[in-house]
Amino acid sequence: EIGKNMTLLECDDQILIIDCGMTFPDYEMPGIDIVIPDFSYVIENQNKIVGMIVSHGHEDHIGAIPYLLREINIPVYGTRLTLGLIETKLEEQNVMGDLRILDPGDTIKLGCFKVEAIRTTHSIADSLCFAINTPVGLIFHSGDFKIDHTPLDGEAFDFHKLAEIGDRGVKLMLCESTNAVRPGFTRSEKVVKENLEEIFKKIKGRIIIATFSSNVHRVQAIVDNAIKCGRKVAFSGRSMETVVNLAIELGYLKIKDGYLVDLSMTRDIPDSKLVIITTGSQGEPMSALSRISTDEHRQIKLKIGDTVILSSTPIPGNERTVYDVVNALFRHGANVIYSDVADIHVSGHACSEELKIMHSLIKPEYFMPVHGEIRHQIEHAKLAISMGMDEDNIFVLENGELLELTEKKAKVLQDRVQADAILVDGLGVGDVGNIVLRDRKMLSEAGLLIITCVIDQDTNEVLAGPDIKNVCVNTISKCLLIGITDRQTLKSRVKNSLSDYIYETTKRTPIILPVFMEV
Repeated sequence: EIGKNMTLLECDDQILIIDCGMTFPDYEMPGIDIVIPDFSYVIENQNKIVGMIVSHGHEDHIGAIPYLLREINIPVYGTRLTLGLIETKLEEQNVMGDLRILDPGDTIKLGCFKVEAIRTTHSIADSLCFAINTPVGLIFHSGDFKIDHTPLDGEAFDFHKLAEIGDRGVKLMLCESTNAVRPGFTRSEKVVKENLEEIFKKIKGRIIIATFSSNVHRVQAIVDNAIKCGRKVAFSGRSMETVVNLAIELGYLKIKDGYLVDLSMTRDIPDSKLVIITTGSQGEPMSALSRISTDEHRQIKLKIGDTVILSSTPIPGNERTVYDVVNALFRHGANVIYSDVADIHVSGHACSEELKIMHSLIKPEYFMPVHGEIRHQIEHAKLAISMGMDEDNIFVLENGELLELTEKKAKVLQDRVQADAILVDGLGVGDVGNIVLRDRKMLSEAGLLIITCVIDQDTNEVLAGPDIKNVCVNTISKCLLIGITDRQTLKSRVKNSLSDYIYETTKRTPIILPVFMEV
């Protein structure tokens, strides 16, 4: 899958954790907020854990950390921006964390593991890959990456370091597979900056632009273009404001004095001199852009002459919600520029030719594709085979499966670790199961029917209701006549008889909730 990234390396009764992310619920999970990994094995073996290393600050790599740190106390290592984002999450949930800075180029010893942190280029600043020395050999984990020769922060992909690691002899490589099905190369973030510059030059009115709050480089590009056009910049959306404030504090985002304005002060700024950067590029229902599109935003009201830019492409599964927002923006008279009509987004993940370069640099003895759906991982495995790798040395694993690595061989074990999806519903973690989801799905599809009945507790006679024909009264009366008075049995009989009747008349099967009252 894409999301819920969490990998354990275990050796000599010591465990090293790589990432601890979440994913968002699918349409089969009504009411669920997020989905996190099953920590059962980690909690059971917490005394073995020497630490966690985090590759970067995206939700699918850090989103579950607060939920794990509620249960156990372990050191978490990451770059400054990554730790800043984690710290914000911990504060929101009132969780303490032992956070330790790991800069690119640093080497740390965690038990029997020696970890080297190497900078990579991705769609968020401060991303890392890891070379991990273990007693049985060197393990390389790519993290999320793309090969960007012209990154906006000037920190280029470190080919020399990766080649040097490959020359040492890598026993196993775990490499991301997100764009393995895409041919060629992922384009540079510089392309987006140049295209946005041309768009900004042509726009006379107010500009409202939505992008991922975590993509600090994209935000910097938007800010630079706004200033170049003489426009002031304001931010909208809680996550955008949080990340921007953190990025400014840590020095990852730079805005010239006099150009950053509070959103509440934008009414006094001419439309031609303003850019508002906001959240909601994926059509999230409660995001700033969604509220703008439905005229529910308290401070931003659309008007004729506004241009709204979505600097993103819809994540698979989000297409409908994104286009609903686009249509609503058009209805308000805004000019909308999005991925279908302009080249204003690039991926943060490596396409097939970049993956080939990574394989050529690292030259692993064994290979395990990670970070992707099964189709991505299998395509990545095929790519490795096309480059001459032995098929028997490639392992595509499911969640919970174990790969055993020794000095002489690698094999998938028969044992598995419990790795179910844990559902988070408000403050509840793991207390919503399949039965509740089934009922919620039924409720969303066919509705709810509540049957209320009044029964005399002395004579067991039905005194009042229900009013759906005589189906329920007849069923209850028959039960009472033959001595069935147990309320659970009565409810079951009513549900069965009414369910049959309703399906015959409506072809629907709503949730039926009988309520018995005694007088």
